[in-house]
Amino acid sequence: MSIQVIGLNPAVDVEWRVETINWNEKTVIENSRSWAGGKPPNVARWLRFLGYDSSLLMPLGGEPGQLIARDLKNWDVRLRRVPITQDTRTNVMVTPDSGHQLRFNPKGPKLSTEEWASVFAESEQGFRKHRLTVLSGSLPRSAPAGTHAKLIRAARRFEQPVILDCDGPALRLGVEAKPFLIKPNRFELSQWLGREVSKPAEVIAGARELSGAGSAWVFVSLDAGGGVLVHDAENFVAVAKAPRVKALNEVGAGDALLAQLSGQIANGQEPTEWLRWGIATGTAFVQAPAGTLPNQKSIDRLAKSVRVQIKKP
Repeated sequence: MSIQVIGLNPAVDVEWRVETINWNEKTVIENSRSWAGGKPPNVARWLRFLGYDSSLLMPLGGEPGQLIARDLKNWDVRLRRVPITQDTRTNVMVTPDSGHQLRFNPKGPKLSTEEWASVFAESEQGFRKHRLTVLSGSLPRSAPAGTHAKLIRAARRFEQPVILDCDGPALRLGVEAKPFLIKPNRFELSQWLGREVSKPAEVIAGARELSGAGSAWVFVSLDAGGGVLVHDAENFVAVAKAPRVKALNEVGAGDALLAQLSGQIANGQEPTEWLRWGIATGTAFVQAPAGTLPNQKSIDRLAKSVRVQIKKP
């Protein structure tokens, strides 16, 4: 079943490897590399890798946009490109040999009225041809916070289920548009609730609150802690812990999880399988170096070790 991924603010990801970060002094870059990054390209690459039929719709501009197009072509991702005048953004990650990683994410380009019209026209074509749509990532500069919500409402006219993965005001307005499933992490859930959630019971309660507000499934990714899947109206609560592994890179693990989750839903699998395979895929990802994908055997092996527990409401 075909899946449409819509990314409104894609990015080139650049990683600078350094021995250490020298604050207020010169920091030497030992090596660097770049690839098509940001949530939507990551999700699309994973869908292709996992064998799901999909396409990726994005506005792209300038040399960064061309780099993304070339990279995605190498991954055999079916790209539907809306040309824009301003350059696509470039995210920079500074990774020391030890310690915390620094990440710098620009706001992105400003699209013209005509460019936005092209994005919405292409989106509607996708609603006609695909089984499921994933709205992933941030909004570009000056875009109305309700842009994702507008797309969700447009998808409903075609009876198209939408998975929403964003944060901030875009998430709040997107929830009101009632997507099929919402996928926050713990921080994004806390942000939406207006209070911090940390304990398992708090996460479940917060997820049920979000589910009730959006009349939607909610999948909360908890990094190394696994994930929680709930649907408040159906009194469904399931949790799964992630297998313990050595993490080499965590940037994009949520996108790997989201791709598998989307594929499982599009193929009509049971909710417990969404959770099992999503956690297994995200866990497999963190074992691979940045910018690379693990092998399918490791995902299959991890899926066998993921235990899904149904909680009584």
